[in-house]
This record gives sequence, C-alpha cells and structure tokens, in this order.
Amino acid sequence: MARNKLLVPDAKKAIDALKNEIAQEFGIILGADTSSRLNGSVGGEMVKRLVKMAQEQLSSGYSDKCITKY
Repeated sequence: MARNKLLVPDAKKAIDALKNEIAQEFGIILGADTSSRLNGSVGGEMVKRLVKMAQEQLSSGYSDKCITKY
C-alpha cells in the first residue's frame, strides 16, 4: 500500500499514465512480482521527468505573482 499521498488528487490518472509509459519504455511489467529495484528505476525516471516538466514551466513565463506559500 502506498504511503505517499498526491498533493493534487486530480493528477492521479496522469501520474499513473506516466508510470505505465515509463515502465513500458523500460520493458517492465509493473505488479506485485516486480522487484523493488525495477520499481525504483521507474519511480526515479518519473521524478526526473516531473522535475523537467516543472523547470520548463517555470522558465516559460512563470511570474513571482503565481508563487503561493505552502
């Protein structure tokens, strides 16, 4: 059972689609029988791509007015 909760619950479908896309690219079938090493490689690649997406968004006209406090 996953312990991490999404900060934006509506993003679940997109996150799952990204996870499945990366697993397919790596030739990994996700499931209970998949080793933590393989699952970790998918998760690591997801983080890289999500960070890249955020950096691209920030670099393309993201203003200080849009920053919110957490």
